[in-house]
Amino acid sequence: MKKIFYVIISLVLLSACGQSYEETKRLNRQQRREAMRKDSAALKIAVMPTLDCLPMYVAEYEQLYDTLNGGVRLKPFKAHIDCDTAIMRQRVEGTVSDLVRALRMEKRGTSLRYVAVTNGSWQLITNRNSRIHQLKQLDDKMIAMTRFSVTDMLSDMIVDSVKLRDEHVFRVQINDLDVRMQMLQNNEMDALFFSEPQATMARMAKNPVVLDTRKMDLQMGVLVFREKEMRRPERHKQLDLFVKAYNAACDSINKKGVKYYRNLVMEKCHVSSAVVDSLPKNLKYQHAIGPRQQDIDKAQKWLNKK
Repeated sequence: MKKIFYVIISLVLLSACGQSYEETKRLNRQQRREAMRKDSAALKIAVMPTLDCLPMYVAEYEQLYDTLNGGVRLKPFKAHIDCDTAIMRQRVEGTVSDLVRALRMEKRGTSLRYVAVTNGSWQLITNRNSRIHQLKQLDDKMIAMTRFSVTDMLSDMIVDSVKLRDEHVFRVQINDLDVRMQMLQNNEMDALFFSEPQATMARMAKNPVVLDTRKMDLQMGVLVFREKEMRRPERHKQLDLFVKAYNAACDSINKKGVKYYRNLVMEKCHVSSAVVDSLPKNLKYQHAIGPRQQDIDKAQKWLNKK
């Protein structure tokens, strides 16, 4: 009798476990579907671990994004080429970029809306062991850059400005920011393009700066969205709410200073506290406004030559 009792108890327990497993699977499916639904409804933006994305990070941190109309999801990448792929394949609605990249994406069939000019800047930093302190010393040297981007355009401008032979400046496509920094630290590259805060990190290691777009009349950083998607009423509303949050975040940064958001910069840009302390003191962020025609013309003129 006891054996029969134990068998019945075992069968009940097994049945309960089976139900629990099936119930868990059903809940997991429901959770996945709900997560996918929320992600689809959200305004998704591809971002980089760079300071031109700080207003978007701050808006998220300060909970400025609207949550009733789908909200905003920031999708982090380490290379602009991956951001390009994400927006062209409709995995995101917007991305941080530069004018050269954006115009080329449009040329390839992705119509874009230019929502904001970012404070993105680029510095060409040379390996201190290469002993390069002037642009003319780049003859027969390697430069880490990304093709069909503002860094590619700047490379051409350098060659023309100091009259170097184009074939004597070796441009190496290194897309990933972390890989680019590692190549500098391992003495594998003569010169490399960096934005902030990676540029500050490189300067702190006593690597010289031979070009800085902050000293040039160039505003090439942009925040763009897929035009077709933004024409949908619900997306248009999301974009309006996003711009309000973006502008409020810019105001907050300008008032409190970048260092006020020290921990956020460290987390999102993967840099140390010392790097944040050494950032340029005059970093300012402007409200969302489209690019200047003169910058569009420069980028378009360069692309037409390629």
